[in-house]
Amino acid sequence: MAKKGLILMNLGSPDSTKVSDVRSYLREFLMDERVLDLPYIGRFFLVNGIIAPFRAPKSAEAYRAIWTKEGSPLITFTKELRSAVQDYIPENVEIAMRYGQPNPKLAYDNLLKNNPDLEEVILFPLYPHYAMSSYETAVEYMKKVYKEQGYSFKLKNVPAYFDHPDYVHALVESIRPHLEQDYDKILFSYHGVPERHIHKGHDEFHPELPKNTICEGECPVTDFCYRAQVRKTTKLVIDALHIPDGKWEQTF
Repeated sequence: MAKKGLILMNLGSPDSTKVSDVRSYLREFLMDERVLDLPYIGRFFLVNGIIAPFRAPKSAEAYRAIWTKEGSPLITFTKELRSAVQDYIPENVEIAMRYGQPNPKLAYDNLLKNNPDLEEVILFPLYPHYAMSSYETAVEYMKKVYKEQGYSFKLKNVPAYFDHPDYVHALVESIRPHLEQDYDKILFSYHGVPERHIHKGHDEFHPELPKNTICEGECPVTDFCYRAQVRKTTKLVIDALHIPDGKWEQTF
C-alpha cells in the first residue's frame, strides 16, 4: 500500500440551509483574520453583532436556491472530484474544508485509518492562485491542526499552480470548443480580493519594495501576488489559444 495520502482542500459550506447553520458558518468564515483582517475586537463585534445576525436569513435563502437533494453543491462536486482523482492514483484521497465539514482532523484521521503506516500527506488546495483569504488560510489551518494533533507523518503542500502547464492546458481545452463559433469576447473573471491583502503580501515577503505596492506591469513578487498570478494565467491561456487583442478582457 502507498505510504502517502492526498487531501483536496476547499472552502466549505453550511451544514444545511437553516438560518442557524448559515449563521454559524458565516461566523466561522468571517472571524478568520485572513478573510476579515481587522483587529479581533472590531472583527468580533462586526461579525457577531451585525453581519451574522442580519445577513444569515438572506444568505440562507440564497443557499436554498442552489441546494440540491445531495446537499451543498460545493461539497458534492468536491466529493466527485475526490472520486475521480482516486481512480487515477494509488494513494488514498480525502477532502477537507477550511470552514465546516468535513474538517481537517477528519481527513487526517481517515487517511490514518485506511493506512496506519502513513508516512506523508500532501495538501492540494483547490485554489490555483495564492491569496491570503483562500490559499494561505486553507494551508495554514491544515498545518495548525496537524501540529495540534501531533501526527507523526510528514506534511507537504502543493504550491500555487497558476502557471503549471497541466492547469493551463485544462483551461485552454475547456475554452477551445467555444472559439469555433462566433463570439464577441472571452471574459476572464476572477474572484476579487481587497487591495490591502495584496499590499500585505508584498510588504511581508519583499520589504525592499515601496510600501503599498500594487503592480500593474511585471511583478517581482509573483509567488505572493494574486493580481500578478491571475494576469499570468490569463496571458498563458490567450497565448496558447492565439486570442487577438480586443477579443478578451480580464476582470475581478
